[in-house]
Amino acid sequence: MSDIIQLLPDSIANQIAAGEVVQRPASAVKELLENALDAGATNIQLIIKDGGRTLIQVIDNGCGMSDTDARLCFERHATSKIRKADDLFAIRTMGFRGEALASIAAVARVELKTKTHDNELGTCVIIEGSDVKDQQPCQTSNGTSIAVKDLFFNIPARRNFLKSDSVELGHIEEEFRRVALVNINAGFSFHNNGKLLYKMEPSTLHQRIAALFGNSYRQRLYPVEENTDIVKLKGYVCKPEFAKKTRNEQYLFVNKRFIKNYYLNNAIEKAYADMLPEKNFPSYFIDLDVNPARIDINIHPTKTEVKFLDEHAIYAILKAAVKKSLGQFTIGHEMEFNPISGLDEIPVDSSTYVPKAPNIALKPNFNPFEQKNSGGGYSSSKGNGKKNEWERFFEITNENTSSNTSQNIEIQDIETPTKELFQEEEKKSELFAETVPYAIQIGRRFIACDIQSGLLLIDQQRATERIIYDRYMRLENKNMASQTLMFPLNCSFSPADTEILTEIEDEIKHFGFRIDTLGRNNFVVTAVPADLGEENVQSTLEQIINDYKNNLLQQSYTRPESVALSIARRLSTKEGQILQEEEMQNIIKQLFACAVPDQSPSGRRIINIINMNDLSEKLK
Repeated sequence: MSDIIQLLPDSIANQIAAGEVVQRPASAVKELLENALDAGATNIQLIIKDGGRTLIQVIDNGCGMSDTDARLCFERHATSKIRKADDLFAIRTMGFRGEALASIAAVARVELKTKTHDNELGTCVIIEGSDVKDQQPCQTSNGTSIAVKDLFFNIPARRNFLKSDSVELGHIEEEFRRVALVNINAGFSFHNNGKLLYKMEPSTLHQRIAALFGNSYRQRLYPVEENTDIVKLKGYVCKPEFAKKTRNEQYLFVNKRFIKNYYLNNAIEKAYADMLPEKNFPSYFIDLDVNPARIDINIHPTKTEVKFLDEHAIYAILKAAVKKSLGQFTIGHEMEFNPISGLDEIPVDSSTYVPKAPNIALKPNFNPFEQKNSGGGYSSSKGNGKKNEWERFFEITNENTSSNTSQNIEIQDIETPTKELFQEEEKKSELFAETVPYAIQIGRRFIACDIQSGLLLIDQQRATERIIYDRYMRLENKNMASQTLMFPLNCSFSPADTEILTEIEDEIKHFGFRIDTLGRNNFVVTAVPADLGEENVQSTLEQIINDYKNNLLQQSYTRPESVALSIARRLSTKEGQILQEEEMQNIIKQLFACAVPDQSPSGRRIINIINMNDLSEKLK
């Protein structure tokens, strides 16, 4: 039998390695930025065209390379960081494996220009798909300029799987932020399709956060710092009131390297216990300085996963440090600190802290859903005691559900009556003029209503999301009513968010916002949707931008749908909010006037009917 095992050619081996290291344009950006930092650069430029498909270029003023190094750096496992195996346990540089440039060159056309500070001439190397096409002396600045063109030109299948330019640009911006955020001693600039997005000089971490995420973050941050023999940590956490619906702004670094560690992330979130609304997540920017001999970063091709020898101790220290910061700077929260082994107990001066009871003024007749204008909204009219459409609905529901003995009745049980009752506009108007049966609130989350077939349960938050969403989407080409602000509000956003806000400007105006540009990344808001309070403007716009970015990645909503859904979520009746009986009846009326009353705009179930048979079974 002949031999069947053979060594792969270098070109194929490099393409296989590229599949692990270079997954998309953002992966190449990460590797090139880290190489520039390892070269000692204090000024780094990133230039992108067409979401990284056409061009990714990084220019730095680092140490540069000699003619030999410029050629050798594209070989697999060629590195200046490792000389012996023990060096793997003393790594403080970003890259060390020597496979990034080889992987990038295997799937792109690469042009490298580099010059050391003590040479008159530099060298230029041109490579296409691992093949060296040319190398010759050239005039160039001190440092290195590397241009990656036509990424995946020789792997059409990989190129076809890339997302749209805006999606790929979002991934590139995220990698840029991860690198620029913690390397504050270097200046960074970022150009996209000829437009400058970021320009940052060496600065403090506080200034760098504001430059990347917007000037509004200057007033949102609490400093965190702790020095122990196990770990030294330093950074910032955001105030609890600025928590996000996603974990997009959670940045944890180890020795200036961004990492993903759900165990340590949990330590920070535990420090915020009882301070955040449900399903909200804190924002933080923290760098851990750990002895390299006590961590292992060589466990993942992208080096974002790290193992710690002292993981449990670091967890306790990190949690205590964040909790201490929140306790020192947050007003009105009573913090309890448990002593942690290896740490001094954090003193709490109870003599100077007196908890203050909140001053809450209840307005029994207040109805947040009532519309003052003639454009519709929640009706507060009472019925006249006649047999109305709701009784018809309950009777039909009883007929459809009496034979069903399952524990949870499916939503389809009420589709037929709702379609029959609300097919015509005059029936909707007639329904609004009637009253619904008595309703009660359960757990400050559900609206319960006694019907002939059993018990009707409605999720109040999802129901109001559906109502507000439908109200906004029904207008089509008409603009929503606006409320002009007595004093215009200034809002600041990050360059990336500014781009998105400009992109969805027409949709924002359609829903009632009036926004003018005040300068680079700064805007002035002169009017807002009629239902929105002034105090929610900045956070609402941020939520719209974040939702749009997430929906863009999932490609699940159009622009108007994404904006309408964000506003509906913002204005909906939240869990825990107390409702009066009239408010609950208005929600029920408005919900069943919607085209799809049984499902929220994001696809979650709103209503459920527990029939009498199921209730009887529970009491046996």
